[in-house]
Amino acid sequence: MKIAGTVACLAAVASAMPAQPKFTERQTQIYDLAKRQNAAAEAMGLTDIDILVFALTLEWLEATFYQQGFAQFGDDQFAALGLTEQQIEDLKGIGASENTHVVFLQSAIAQAGFRPVQPCTYNFGFTDAAGMVATAAVLESVGVSAYLGAAPLVSDPGILGTAGSILTVEARHQSFIRVASGIAASPSPFDTPLGPKAIFSLAAPFIESCPEGSNLVLEAFPTLTLSEPTINAAGVNALASGTPLKFESEAVAGAQFCGFTNSAAPGGTAFVPFTEAEGCALPQNLAGIVYVSLTSEAAADGVITDDIMLAGPMVLQLS
Repeated sequence: MKIAGTVACLAAVASAMPAQPKFTERQTQIYDLAKRQNAAAEAMGLTDIDILVFALTLEWLEATFYQQGFAQFGDDQFAALGLTEQQIEDLKGIGASENTHVVFLQSAIAQAGFRPVQPCTYNFGFTDAAGMVATAAVLESVGVSAYLGAAPLVSDPGILGTAGSILTVEARHQSFIRVASGIAASPSPFDTPLGPKAIFSLAAPFIESCPEGSNLVLEAFPTLTLSEPTINAAGVNALASGTPLKFESEAVAGAQFCGFTNSAAPGGTAFVPFTEAEGCALPQNLAGIVYVSLTSEAAADGVITDDIMLAGPMVLQLS
């Protein structure tokens, strides 16, 4: 049974039991998003194996990120950031977990009769341990959004369970790194799902080339970067709502709105008018990781889709 069908059955059961509370507004939004995402997967021709391959591609990136970072920066450089000996070991443990995820997904894909993709060549732009930790916080948040966004696309319950077992660990990685970085462990009561194309667009800037047979069917959106204001060394912005944000992208000329995707936004994304000269203003009530995109229009229901995205997303870490 497809996930959207399962959710629909649960909704029917819930409505038939007056003693139980109805879905909250947020639960209804998640249910509607699940239906749309499942239809989107079919439209893109993504199978369950494609989603596992996509997950493996992301895990290769994360595992290589930690391997290269720990090879370049010694324990003393992480200690200089204020990390304790235990926190440094925990950080290394995250890298080990990502390696295990790679092996696990390789096995699952091979057992299904398909050839697992191989790692690509990456450029993470490391300059110091502080930059590595800041990037790790972003990557782990992207990992959570990737698995959360992919879950409704999966038809096989076994594969869904596999993805769920990794998602919970990625969430713990995310919380640990946020605490070790001195920022709020859980700034929002919900995490933010992202679709495969948006996730691939976030990963693409780190990828220089991939071996034959490892190319995904997805094509990244044009990159989006924040030109004003500047991001601090830790990658966290203490920005007030209404702050003007200016962006650079090859797609700015055709953009009409900024889309701020965050679990706190009604429908999932807050749309704000955009002009190339003035940029757009930061909406109210957003916290934690926010994914910013340029769009051709503003969806009335607050749901951002690939067909209106022109550039991005980029990560804005507000707290």
